[in-house]
Formats: sequence, structure tokens, C-alpha cells
Amino acid sequence: MAARQNRSGRHRTTSGHGAAAAADLSAFPGSERQLASPSYRLPATDVEFLITRDELRAVRFALEYEKAELLLRDAGIRSTVVVFGSARILPRERAETLLRNAHGTEERQRARRRLHQSIYYETAREFGRIVSERGGALDIHDGFRDNVIATGGGPGIMEAACRGAMDVGAPAIGFNIELPMEQRPNPYATPSLSFQFHYFGMRKMHLAMRANALAVFPGGFGTMDELFEILTLIQTGKSPPIPVVLLGRSYWRRVINFHALCEADMITQDDLSLFEIVDDVEAAWEFLWRRGLTAHTPPNHEKASRPKPRARKRK
Repeated sequence: MAARQNRSGRHRTTSGHGAAAAADLSAFPGSERQLASPSYRLPATDVEFLITRDELRAVRFALEYEKAELLLRDAGIRSTVVVFGSARILPRERAETLLRNAHGTEERQRARRRLHQSIYYETAREFGRIVSERGGALDIHDGFRDNVIATGGGPGIMEAACRGAMDVGAPAIGFNIELPMEQRPNPYATPSLSFQFHYFGMRKMHLAMRANALAVFPGGFGTMDELFEILTLIQTGKSPPIPVVLLGRSYWRRVINFHALCEADMITQDDLSLFEIVDDVEAAWEFLWRRGLTAHTPPNHEKASRPKPRARKRK
């Protein structure tokens, strides 16, 4: 047995295998029942107690906040560019395989749809690469990184954006969450920056609190939820006025009639200027730059790379 001193100055006894001495009931004859009782476990090591009691929800909230906060701080992540989008969008090679193996009319139609949507995967990958290269994520200034790609941590668009960052050697953050489906972490998020949450609210907080910009690709309920969450925070002044860009003009104009909301006086004309809808990555980067991508980082931070001039189309 070896005695080890902890930070409080107290000594705790451990066995050579790392098991607590209290677990060896034979060492304390007559006290076996007390030592075996769940009530005798140290609260910090009693996982069942921590995760099953409703009264400890606030403690679990605090732990979910602090773990990600401290590890991101340790990694020097000061600001992010957040990417949202569907977990169901496939890379082109997988979509082509899906189509080749499809049987029946309905399955082939679904596979063709996945192949058509794979363009968004490639665009998100390019976006992750360009933002990482031009936005400063590759550089460390006084121990900090800025404009690091951050995603929901899952497959699809989230995977693509992380993959683009990895293509150029930049870190990428994955804020994953426990779900009944599509919850696996994608393999391109930086392992030490991959987190899992139980509470949507805490996950949303971490996605929003360091964001210098938001890019939203086609998606479903989850994507819409995150998009309108951020727009509401900006609209109400609860969040800095970060640039929000939606990629995929035909998709967004088909699924959401923003102008109808304005015409019905549900939002104002000014609210329509909170975001921009574009089709390609260069247009997205140009918008982010125009809206001041680095506006919310310290003033001595080196500016993100300027957008490259776009070639004019011949008439």
C-alpha cells in the first residue's frame, strides 16, 4: 500500500492497482456492510448518485460547462467560426456507392437525392479549409488561436467542415451530444477538442459564446433550431452582431420565406440584414470579411486574410 498526498494536504491510501483501500472489505472486519453501502462512497466518485438525482441537475450543468470551458482555455481557443448543417449529407464517393447499391424506385430516388446534396459536403469542406487558412486558426498569437472551426461534432456537414480544417493542419472543435441517432463523433475533429454533452442548452452555449461568425448549410430541425437561436440572440442584443451566412441559395429560398415573415410584420426589414444567403465559399468569405470577422477579438490581433478579388464575368 502507498500513501499519496493530495492538494488539500490530506493523505489518501491507494493500492498498487489504483483501487481505493476502502474497497477491500476484508481489511475492515465488522464494517463490511457500511463500506459496501452506496451512502459511504465519496460524492465526487459516486457516478450513480451524480447522474440519477434530479436535485443534482445544476451540478451536472456546471460540470458540462466547466469541462469544455477549461479544456478549450487550456488549448488557447479564444474564438471560433461555427458551422451548422445536416448530419445526413454524404461525401460524394459515399453517395455514389449508395446509388450503385440502391434497389427499387424509392431507394434509388433517395440515393439520387443524397448524391445531389453531396455538393454541400464538398462546399463545407472547402469552407473549413479556407476559413482555417485565412481566418487565423493556423496561427498562435500570445498563446491564443482565433476563428477555429467549431461544429456539432457529428457526421455530414459537421464532418466536412472539420475535414477541411484538418486538410490544412488546423484544429477543429466538435461539440457532440447524446442522441438516439447520428451521434457518433466524426473522425476529423481534433480529439482533444471533441466533447460530448447531455444538455442541449449547455451545448448551445458553448457553440455561441466564442463565435466570431456563423455559417449554416442545408439541414433539418436541429440546423433550424441553431440558426434561429443565434439570429434571436443577435436580434435581441444578447449576442454581439456576428456575421451569419447561409450557403445554398436554392435550398434556403425554397424552405424558408424570410420575406414573408417581414411582410407579415413578424420581423423587420433590418432583421433581414442580419444574414446573407450565398452559393459559394468565396462569396461567403467575402461577406464574413465585409462584416468584420475579427471585430470581436482583441484589437492587437492580426487581421484575417483579405478575400481574394473575384474575377468579373464578361458580358
